[in-house]
Amino acid sequence: MTQSPPTATAPALRRSLRFWDLIVYGLAYIAPIAPLSTLGFVWDASNGLIALAYVLGGVCMYFTAKSYAVMSESLPTAGSVYGFARHSLGALPGFIAGWMILLDYLLIPALVYVLIAVALGTLVPGVDRSVWIVLMVAFTLGVNWFGVTVTTRANFVAVAFQVLLLLGLLALGVWALLHGKGSGHLTLQPFYDASRFKLVAIFAATSICINSFLGFDAISTLSEEVEGGDRRIVGRAIIAVLIISAGFFVLVSWILGNLMMGLSIHDPSAAAYELAGSAIGPWAAVVLAWGYATLIGLSNALPMQVGVARILYAMGRDRQLPSVLARIHPKYHTPYVGMIVTAVISLAVAIAMRNMLDELATIVNFGALSGFLLLHVSVMAHFGIRLKSRQWFSHWASPVLGIIVVLAVFSGMSGLATRLGLSWLAVGIVYGVVLHFKHRDEFGDTL
Repeated sequence: MTQSPPTATAPALRRSLRFWDLIVYGLAYIAPIAPLSTLGFVWDASNGLIALAYVLGGVCMYFTAKSYAVMSESLPTAGSVYGFARHSLGALPGFIAGWMILLDYLLIPALVYVLIAVALGTLVPGVDRSVWIVLMVAFTLGVNWFGVTVTTRANFVAVAFQVLLLLGLLALGVWALLHGKGSGHLTLQPFYDASRFKLVAIFAATSICINSFLGFDAISTLSEEVEGGDRRIVGRAIIAVLIISAGFFVLVSWILGNLMMGLSIHDPSAAAYELAGSAIGPWAAVVLAWGYATLIGLSNALPMQVGVARILYAMGRDRQLPSVLARIHPKYHTPYVGMIVTAVISLAVAIAMRNMLDELATIVNFGALSGFLLLHVSVMAHFGIRLKSRQWFSHWASPVLGIIVVLAVFSGMSGLATRLGLSWLAVGIVYGVVLHFKHRDEFGDTL
């Protein structure tokens, strides 16, 4: 099954992205500064072995990145895991994969909007969170409207700003260590300390760390916008983004882990700000809070909206969702209807749950993990069973290990997230069965 070329008059996604564009997009989605938001939680869960937890988190996510890479090379589609599962497992499993990954992709922008609204509300009291949310939704939609090339430029500025802020924080952290703060110097204690090591605690901390890595998979949604149509670029970019992110995360956790020695954290969610204020000075905490709340928060939502709009576009094109979602802007070559729908949903969810941040955060990852599970099964079904591949690591061992990691993280998920995730799954199954009886789950022109 091959993809039919668009007609002469029908607009299509523009192939304008190169390897480094994908790298920047993936880094903007993950955010190099992501570990700061969970610093206190990972510290508590790991008994101080925070760097070890991030090393294991990177190793665990490698298996999922590998599966995305091999599938992207074989089946380049804007639908990502939806397209992979649809081609490898069938129409209904493909729809379920797309439906579940939508739960993640639709909620992540809303979560970011609420997080930044909370931060801005703290820095600028008296302004309702809903005002900040509306402004941020308008900003992201406005930038993404003019095409993925404009978004890529904005992503580059955002990633550069994050890296500079992060390197500045780490430099000041080393300076504070050399002046007697924390452990007094750089040690290997954040990686291993026999007196603190507990296997169960490390696994619990690793499951938290994995949240910081989520987002590299969104690169696969841009497969139909790669310049020249080189199928290998997307897979290489996915692996590269994971490696770069893991390197940043381990470096951050190593330096800040040493700096946290002996520090009493009052609020784990604000650990980075407490650490900066205690070890460097109150001004550092304020600068970090403003940087995190403004440019970083706004820019992080840009690639998120791009990713979910492409999923809606692919599912609309296959008539798995209303076909209007597959409309492409004639001038900017963006799935503009999908972007509008995404913006409206994110706005509604963010405003409705602006005072329920904990509840929103608990269900964000259920959809991603469900999609990862079907991704690994797709790799084994397509390469291992259908093509009888002899590449045992890429097509058998890696997806099996990936499934084990996903199930391990699922086992530690909260009851609320599990109930809401299963409810979303039930709705998807019912809708998928309806599509089947309406004969709208037959393969069209996509793959």
